[in-house]
Amino acid sequence: MNTHFIQRPDGVSVAVDEIGSDGPVVVLLHGLAGSSREMIPTARALSDHRVLMVDQRGHGRTTRRPEDLSRAAFVSDVIAVIEELSQGQRVTLVGQSMGAHTAFLVAATRPDLVDGLVMLEGHVAGNEDPEEAAGLGRYFASWPAPFADEKTAREFLGDEAIVDAWVADLKTTPTGLVPRFDADIMQRTIEAVHEPSWEQWQKLSVPTVAIFAKNGMFSEAEKSELIRRRPDTHRVDLSSGSHDAHLDNFEEWIGVLQLWMSREGTRGTTSPER
Repeated sequence: MNTHFIQRPDGVSVAVDEIGSDGPVVVLLHGLAGSSREMIPTARALSDHRVLMVDQRGHGRTTRRPEDLSRAAFVSDVIAVIEELSQGQRVTLVGQSMGAHTAFLVAATRPDLVDGLVMLEGHVAGNEDPEEAAGLGRYFASWPAPFADEKTAREFLGDEAIVDAWVADLKTTPTGLVPRFDADIMQRTIEAVHEPSWEQWQKLSVPTVAIFAKNGMFSEAEKSELIRRRPDTHRVDLSSGSHDAHLDNFEEWIGVLQLWMSREGTRGTTSPER
């Protein structure tokens, strides 16, 4: 695995891990409070591709406290990664949750760089309730870090699918283990994601698949509205898994992803109930 650091005009240093062959280029984008580390199993499953895993600003080894947390800044970072590292190839963008939102906006902004878009548990409707973002900020601020060790961290964080990724990503310091993100940065980041983006969605021109987990965070009405507003979008409903289905329903997730990327999965792919 090779690691690159892309320097941005505002001083942000974007960390990118590269893995795989000399095949078609795939860019993987993690969700809020995650990092490229949680995308490694997906990257390894795409062994016939050249995979770029991005730590988005405020996350992982990328600059922890950037001043600009606008959606435009996140999009600009990914565009810079593609332009610098894709070797002139169009890429497939694959994102989960907040990363799916970033990927969608990149595809809408620079369709000339993108061959296809995969959104796992992502949406564009936003959220009108400011308490949603505030609640996430309070949750991350409640972590009693530094944790003495991984066991202590797990006892507090629980047993949801994302916890393994959070624990694996903790940074060792002289006083204990700390997350690689700050609560206020996460809150500001998700506040921007919660702004509706329907206009960009309806103008999106690249082939797109929206993948939802059975026990994910979106209602049937929300999923249906996404497709109604852009009927060319292909929808796949996984038979199980949470919002973090790339972690707790890995085999099905990878099967759907590989099928769609072969483009055999772009014809007539719908919910099993349809």
